[in-house]
Amino acid sequence: MTSHTARPFGRSLCAMITPFTASGDLDLDAARRHAAGLVAEGCDGLVLSGTTGESPTTTDEEKTALLRVVREAVGGSVPLLAGVGSSDTRHTVRLAQESEAAGADGLLVVTPYYSRPPQAAVEAHFLRIAEATGIPLMLYDIPGRTGTRIEPDTLLRLAEHPRVVAVKDCSYDLLAATKVMARTTLAYYSGCEELNLPLYALGGAGYVSTVANVVPRRMRAVLDAFDAGDTAEAARLNGLTVPLVEAMMASGLPGTVTVKALLDAGPVREPLQPAGREAVGGLRRVYEELLAATA
Repeated sequence: MTSHTARPFGRSLCAMITPFTASGDLDLDAARRHAAGLVAEGCDGLVLSGTTGESPTTTDEEKTALLRVVREAVGGSVPLLAGVGSSDTRHTVRLAQESEAAGADGLLVVTPYYSRPPQAAVEAHFLRIAEATGIPLMLYDIPGRTGTRIEPDTLLRLAEHPRVVAVKDCSYDLLAATKVMARTTLAYYSGCEELNLPLYALGGAGYVSTVANVVPRRMRAVLDAFDAGDTAEAARLNGLTVPLVEAMMASGLPGTVTVKALLDAGPVREPLQPAGREAVGGLRRVYEELLAATA
């Protein structure tokens, strides 16, 4: 078992895609089906309107509509987190309040991007969001996309706020994550599939996974084995997922694109472009090999 047991939003979370129709509109029926299928296959929490959910190109109204239909589809027992991060604090506050009203259990809030604010401003931004609603926050630390990381000292201070309860960690800094976990009660969720098992072994709470859109049960099985005390089996199962993780997340195509290619879940919105035929063929071969190896 992991030593860090706080799991405020579950353990095996999927960063869910946002399905679109062939004409590019929000496909709410497909969203209902996909969300229900993910839960049936072992996801115990869903993150909506994150990067994988194409949040930069969906409107606030679409985000709220998506949240409402997914809540209807999965019921009240499955934690739903709404991605509300933006580079504008006022906009983030407004979207956070709208998400709370639409039924979100928590908020995924990314570091303000592009403007690269100093740490004092990053801290103030998160505190404004935490004070604007009554639901808990998962802070999203992904400096490779935002240009600004959440420094460990900033996390230590933010952890003192009662509604700052978790971190989605894409910092690729296991040392910093371990230090923060040792000094706070923050629940650390891996946001990078290749670090799901390592971070969990160090005391993490679980993961928020893009690849789980495609193989939710296979991603969960790794942590199930670890929790059962079979670390060798956890390592073996984790190794089997590596080719698919690499193909989906490190091939040069965004995870949103590769998920939609495998699931045939409608188009992506520009500036993203769909995967080409050769890329789709390669993805499908790796996907089918994983299914065969874990049947």
